[in-house]
Amino acid sequence: MDLLDQDLQDINASVTRMLSLVRESCDLAKQALIDADTQAAELCVANDAKIDDLQAHLEQRILTVIARRQPAASDLRFLGSAFQSLADIERAGDYATHVARAGSELAKQPPIKRYLDLERVLEILDTMIETTINALVDPKVEIAREALDMDNEIDELYDQVVRELLTFMLEDPQKLTSALQLLNVARFLERIGDHLENVNEHIIFWLTGERL
Repeated sequence: MDLLDQDLQDINASVTRMLSLVRESCDLAKQALIDADTQAAELCVANDAKIDDLQAHLEQRILTVIARRQPAASDLRFLGSAFQSLADIERAGDYATHVARAGSELAKQPPIKRYLDLERVLEILDTMIETTINALVDPKVEIAREALDMDNEIDELYDQVVRELLTFMLEDPQKLTSALQLLNVARFLERIGDHLENVNEHIIFWLTGERL
């Protein structure tokens, strides 16, 4: 194995690690929101710092490899796609932290509803991240497209949650604060899906040269 191949493998593994950390953050956010676990929210914040550090390291590593190895064709596409993916992965981690913090705040008051739809979104996000990781570990465009399609169900659930919460606010103004917090949570989760969608679009570009 030459030096470039080793660099590419290391970077792929690190991007995968970053996605795994986001998956952990989403799980902690789920515990904070669904189980009212305030400690999980604190752990999520700490986990986000690891994601930020890894992003900074990877950005420098990718730029160094491009400058030193002067890769071409698909290798250069991989490095470019990985570099673009970092910001999306980092933002997904940020939004997971926002959900965890909101969950910690919501835990201080009685829930205005069961969070079934939000829990379902978190389950889809977990599968979406797992599938995205698989698309990196076993680079196949059909795996990335499978992950990409999962965002459609997230968007449908988001619209459903928004309609329900708006009804809550109109019918009972006393639930306004909690409903607004849950609206924010729904939006944060929807944005995680959007950023994961972007990552898979970058993977598809790496594998096919096709821009979506």
